[in-house]
Amino acid sequence: MFKITVEKECGCFKRSDLQNNLELASKDEALLKSIEMKEHMNDSFCGKHSFKVQEVGDQFVIAMNDSTSNGCCGGGCGSH
Repeated sequence: MFKITVEKECGCFKRSDLQNNLELASKDEALLKSIEMKEHMNDSFCGKHSFKVQEVGDQFVIAMNDSTSNGCCGGGCGSH
């Protein structure tokens, strides 16, 4: 089994129909589903965060990008 995990559930994720900790039988199926979820999150959520897929062992983790170029609140989420 291959698992798809959303690293940090933002408010938009919690309000969406998406599920965290999905388990799929094949690696290919899990990869395609994680990419589909990431694209939906990037296209449909509020835009304060952007998301990426990372492979970690038998998991695909959907994580927030570290980049602040399109910035939370325009200033990097309190990193200063």
